[in-house]
Order: sequence, then C-alpha cells, then structure tokens
Amino acid sequence: MVPNLEKVVEKVIVKMADYAVGGEDKVIATLGLGSCVAVSLYDRYSKIGGLVHIMLPENPGDKNKAKYADTAIPLLINQLEEMGAYKRRLSAKIVGGASMFKAESGESIMKIGKRNIEAVTKYLDIANVDITAEDVGKDYGRSMYFYIEDGRVEIRSFNKDNLVL
Repeated sequence: MVPNLEKVVEKVIVKMADYAVGGEDKVIATLGLGSCVAVSLYDRYSKIGGLVHIMLPENPGDKNKAKYADTAIPLLINQLEEMGAYKRRLSAKIVGGASMFKAESGESIMKIGKRNIEAVTKYLDIANVDITAEDVGKDYGRSMYFYIEDGRVEIRSFNKDNLVL
C-alpha cells in the first residue's frame, strides 16, 4: 500500500476584529474586507505566520486588541514569537482599506479605509516590520487567503481578476 503523500491543509477563517496564527499546514483567510485592513505576518524560515483583521486605527481603551491597528500588530507579533517565529525575520503583506462609503459628491466619508492603511503602516514601521506587498485603497471589497506554506497571499474581488502577492 502506498502512503498518501499529500499534505493536509487546514483552512482557518478570521472574522472582523480577530486573528489566527499557524504553521505551514494552514491557510488563513478573511472574507469581505472593505475599509478594514488585513495584515499577514510571515517568518519564511520557520514557516510560521498569522493574519489579523483590523477595523480601526487606535484602541480607545482596554478593548478587543485585535480590532485596532495599534494593539493588533503587537498582539500578532507576540503570538508568532510564542510559536517560534523571530520578529526580525517577519515580513508583512497588507490588504484592504477601501473607500466604501461615499457622499453624493463622490468624496469618501470618514476616510476610515485611508486612516486604517496609515495606522497599519505606522505601527508596522514602529515594530520594524517591512511591508513586502500590498493591495490597498480603491473602492471595492476583497477577500484574502494567506498560504503559510510559502507566504503567498491571494486576493479575490468581485468582478476583478484574482491577484497574488
């Protein structure tokens, strides 16, 4: 009898204001990103990675840490280090931050997407983590699939070609 040599890959769905971490046997996805920004962090040597779905730039107090850029990024880094990743080897890919709400004039209301992109960029810079790829802004939603086995990120959007980062 020939053993099954295919790897079993577990798919984990991250909801808004949540995160997941794992090794090369995981695909972590988040669906329906609008003005939110998803951040994937990856250590390519240990093949450990994580994804967080950030809703807003800054935590107003002792709230859900995964919901806000200023607390979600350190949270995710700490979780990855606990699994054996090294912070100095982490790289980031960011997706989302669309302008989903427009006034009749066509101007973006509240600019939440833009503010989220700016906050994520700022806090990754503070953490000394390089952004190696991004698909941010514009005016449409996205879903993101992070393949920890090789660090690849696939982006799927309605009426758009799939994109691989």
